[in-house]
This record gives sequence, structure tokens and C-alpha cells, in this order.
Amino acid sequence: QVQLVESGGDLVQPGGSLTLSCAASNSMWELGIMGWYRQAPGKQRELVATITTGGNANYPGPAKGRFSISRDNSKNALYLQMTSLKAEDTAVYYCMTNYRGIDYWGQGTQVTVSS
Repeated sequence: QVQLVESGGDLVQPGGSLTLSCAASNSMWELGIMGWYRQAPGKQRELVATITTGGNANYPGPAKGRFSISRDNSKNALYLQMTSLKAEDTAVYYCMTNYRGIDYWGQGTQVTVSS
């Protein structure tokens, strides 16, 4: 079993920056690919970014160019650096991993972008 705990969500003004963190209960070397997802009110959960154990990142959605995913395997931590935040980035952000065929999710952290 894996426990993931996100932190760092906050209210931030448009154009601002924020860094989210995710602490994992297991060694990051065991977890493989990890990712950040988000879910805005009334919308489906969407993938924001993924990163492999070796640090290869992928940004399939609207975060490309503004967000940066990273991981510190020695600290069992995953990060999401967000810049140039927009109102449409407002959502609950979740970290996620798949371990031995089972998806694990954190409880989420709220990011609100508003003036």
C-alpha cells in the first residue's frame, strides 16, 4: 500500500506562482512513474504532468510551458512548480502513482487562482 500526501495549495493571484509537494510513504525508486492530475468543479479529472523514475517529464495538457514536474527520490517527494497561473488553473490537484498494478491517489490540495 502507498500513501500520498499533497501540500502547498493556496489562493494566488493570476500570473503568480506556486509549488505543490507530494510526500510518498514508499521509496520513490519502487513507485516508477508518478503524476499530477487536477480536477476543477464540474469537470473531469485531467492529467497535468508525469515523470519517470529517471526524471523524464511529460506534459500532455495545457500546463506545458508553464508547469514543471520534478521528483526527489532520496526524499520520497514529488513536486509541481506552477508559473503564470490563470483562473482556469483553479482546481484540486492530486498526485498519483501506480504500484504493483494498483493506482494510488493523494487526498488533493486546492489551488485557487483569483484576484
